[in-house]
Amino acid sequence: MNGLIFLIAVLMALVHMFSASMKFLDTVPRSRFLSLAGGVAVAYVFVHILPELKEHQESFESSEHLDILSFMEHHAYLIAMLGLVVFYALERTVKISRQQSQERHGEARPSYGIYRVHMISFALYNALIGYLLVHRIQETAWNLILFSLAMALHFVVNDHSLREDHQERYDRRGRWILTASILIGWGIGMLTEVPELVLASLFAFLSGGILLNVLKEELPEEKQSSLGMFLLGTIGYSMMLLAF
Repeated sequence: MNGLIFLIAVLMALVHMFSASMKFLDTVPRSRFLSLAGGVAVAYVFVHILPELKEHQESFESSEHLDILSFMEHHAYLIAMLGLVVFYALERTVKISRQQSQERHGEARPSYGIYRVHMISFALYNALIGYLLVHRIQETAWNLILFSLAMALHFVVNDHSLREDHQERYDRRGRWILTASILIGWGIGMLTEVPELVLASLFAFLSGGILLNVLKEELPEEKQSSLGMFLLGTIGYSMMLLAF
């Protein structure tokens, strides 16, 4: 199993490494493939990750280390909401910086400081996914493959978005940082193991981040996303998940 996990980690890292070659994604109306990939990621969150979180809700309720949150009934879902809020705040910060840059310099590109924050955030995000390749809540080869496929397609969506925001900065350095972060997360996962409570928390935070990062790409009107391909991704991948 460890050999398969390493192979998948490398393949997922290659998505970022060769992202600059995916010129077919840079179209308006939005590439149908991006909408399909977004639908797959959303399907995975709702059909696979969230039900897993429900199964592990007892980890939160029985924990002696979360007394301060004892009045809350749905810790896992609150952490998922936190993930969504964190990445929403990050996205708004980037957009505001782009607007300010456009007004001041005639170039819609975030400041270098915002670029660094954005890259660090997504490096941690990718490292988390790399870590969870090793420590899946439900550890079977098929679940691992389903998780990996959904995340690889999700990386394509994220990669396209980051390139739109940061342009040549992303191609020059950013994509290499994200490539390495997946493998670093995998390496940390091979060397360490966290309690079930922490593992469930990581999955919860990731699910919120995935939802925000997909929907922010699908909803803006100017992107002219493909509803049909998004539905194909959500319905088709949901059926695959439920079948197995």
